[in-house]
Amino acid sequence: MTFPLLDLGQAARAASETGEPAAALRAAARLRQLTEAVELRQVEAALEAGLSWAQIADCLGVTRQAAHKRFRSRVRPDLVKGSRSR
Repeated sequence: MTFPLLDLGQAARAASETGEPAAALRAAARLRQLTEAVELRQVEAALEAGLSWAQIADCLGVTRQAAHKRFRSRVRPDLVKGSRSR
């Protein structure tokens, strides 16, 4: 699954430039969905590349435990089983 940067840019622009609060909130929600999807894909890519949960957490600015808790049930199961905890 790919997420074109154009979609992210359009959502960000709509969230910040619209004068209608309801439309801005919808755009902000869409921006969050797109960003979360990109982040999940990058966590999977990091696990595939052999990064540990601690390394991923460091990149995200959270603890290893927080990263693992947030993503373990969302990434592909084969990536969680083979991932290093440290």
